[in-house]
Amino acid sequence: MTCLKPEGIQPAKAGIGELDYNEFSRMQPREPGATPAAARNGGPVKANDVAPDGLYWPKYNIMTPNMRSPDYVQMSTAAAITLGLVPGKMHRCGCTRCLNLLLTYPEGCRANCAYCGLARHREAERDYADRNFIRVDWPAVPMEEVVDIVARDGEASPFHRMCISMITHPNSDEDTVTVLKRWTDRIDPSAIPISILSNPTTMTRGDVARLHDMGSDIFTVALDAATPEIFDRTRGKGVQSPHNWKKYWEILLDAKDIFGSRKFGAHIIVGMGETEWEVLNLVQEIVDLGGHSHMFCFFPEKGSLMDHLPATPRDQWRRVQLARYLIDYCDVRADHMRFDEAGRVIDFGIPSAELDAVIDSGIAFRTSGCPGKFAEDISACDRPYGDSPPSDIASYPFALKDVDIRKVRSQLSMDRPGERYEPGDEFDLFDD
Repeated sequence: MTCLKPEGIQPAKAGIGELDYNEFSRMQPREPGATPAAARNGGPVKANDVAPDGLYWPKYNIMTPNMRSPDYVQMSTAAAITLGLVPGKMHRCGCTRCLNLLLTYPEGCRANCAYCGLARHREAERDYADRNFIRVDWPAVPMEEVVDIVARDGEASPFHRMCISMITHPNSDEDTVTVLKRWTDRIDPSAIPISILSNPTTMTRGDVARLHDMGSDIFTVALDAATPEIFDRTRGKGVQSPHNWKKYWEILLDAKDIFGSRKFGAHIIVGMGETEWEVLNLVQEIVDLGGHSHMFCFFPEKGSLMDHLPATPRDQWRRVQLARYLIDYCDVRADHMRFDEAGRVIDFGIPSAELDAVIDSGIAFRTSGCPGKFAEDISACDRPYGDSPPSDIASYPFALKDVDIRKVRSQLSMDRPGERYEPGDEFDLFDD
């Protein structure tokens, strides 16, 4: 089978006047507004200079403490629950197997990515440590306390991996090195492997090599956008942000050379205006280089410049999830697949019996990311409900049950006779 490059796309419609994919013209971010001078660069936090005192849970009715990496890091709500720092539980899963540590500063991230809750344009609305990110709050914790807990747990730690997430800030490169050293001084990287979610804008090849030499084993670049045009519109000049597609690729290729095959990868968000043909050819390009793609479903993050736009339709998302899994793990190529005039996958390039087996395993529809201790194709970074609510799961943070497979098949329009999913079939699982 051959790959059909879509040219002169004529959007196909599903339902009454609705597209089953997010087309480019529809996904335009709002323009960022001007920020009052007093609110820039964490001005209120630094002026009040409230001393932090242990864990800080985002609160909107008190002055945010003056917290800085490397002494403080932020982590997802799921990670804080897993560490035992805050009470709570996650629907149908035991929180998370990846400890994501996000660098933090009063000035915040100096980039302005249109889909991100941490973006610079929110300075006047909310202090950096109080901003939501991938749908949840990120409490700030002393780095020393984090290391103490994980070191104390030893082999009993629930974490399969630790990831340092950099942000765009002048101190980010050096502070990443310090956070990494504080971790490896007490925790063996062979026991809990380390990933770096990089900030290519401020990095050099030497920075990449240093992080590898210090014990990190996977290096990822958040391309996020599947094309240069979408990258510039959502992460570059289009939103007064400093990122550059060429620079991101430069650091990704440095990581390929330094970390080696299967030890580098790229994050890609589906549903920001690209076609399925475009995103899957990007996935293929990364695989041909020896890397992996980590897939995210676009969700309109509250407070972002794209919070007025539609989430990725589930049929589009499922097609791309399935095709990406086939390319990454089943030796199927994008040019084995066929696409329609709107760039949608219409043939996955393998016999139907083989495709059915992949769908029924459910792994293709789980959260994709750096591997944990179960299998290469099962991510440690399960990001529970980071791109959807539990009532309409995009990336499953747990092994799928029969009812989940039926729902996925319905979203793919691949129902089996007599096994059709009906809305509400999974409601009895909400208390699992």
